[in-house]
Amino acid sequence: MIEVRNLAFSYCRQKVLRDVSFVVSPGEVVSVVGANGAGKTTLLRILATLQLPDSGTVLMDGQDALARPLRYRRQLGYLPERVVLYDDMSVKDYLRYRAVLKGEPAKRVRRRVSEAVEICQIGELLNAPIASLSAGLRKRVAIADAMILRPRILLLDDFLAGLDGGMRETAGTILSSAAAFSSVIVTGHELDDFARWTTRFLVLRGGVISASVETAGLDLPVLRERLAAALEGGSK
Repeated sequence: MIEVRNLAFSYCRQKVLRDVSFVVSPGEVVSVVGANGAGKTTLLRILATLQLPDSGTVLMDGQDALARPLRYRRQLGYLPERVVLYDDMSVKDYLRYRAVLKGEPAKRVRRRVSEAVEICQIGELLNAPIASLSAGLRKRVAIADAMILRPRILLLDDFLAGLDGGMRETAGTILSSAAAFSSVIVTGHELDDFARWTTRFLVLRGGVISASVETAGLDLPVLRERLAAALEGGSK
């Protein structure tokens, strides 16, 4: 479980996040949505320990994650908004290298790579040079990288960017598989897609979580209406 308490962050004296609090339990897939510049990427970068908040706490199972970042990162998977891969490597060599770099014992690397490859459905790409892949396939390799150690916390920023319709169906399968071992947080603008896959929406507006909208039991038109109201500053 990941718990965020009263996070605040400013950039050049401009408040980006203020008093952000929420909890994501194991097995949940939670979508953080908001307008461009709402602070979604900043929030995930803080949760990934790439930026430090001005104030507030991130807890994993009740322990202060920011106070012990090395231990926390070992249990964290992160897909950044802008994917950077090593073009001169094959997919297989890249994923093996990343598993070792993240501290996985050598005897488990092959199994971890196989599991991530199966979840992300990229088995046919293993021997392909990364430089030869389309943007969508590169994104899938990057998602496999984020999932390679079966992290307990999985952060996926702008998750669907660059994926076509067919690959988006695969993305839903990936999220479902990830929820078996992770608390998953995704960001993006594709509300209809996320509505099919996620358990809850958190609406980030004005630097705070302005609404939490459960997806269970809501048909798509009602969910759209509630999210639109929250994004525009209406009732929760």
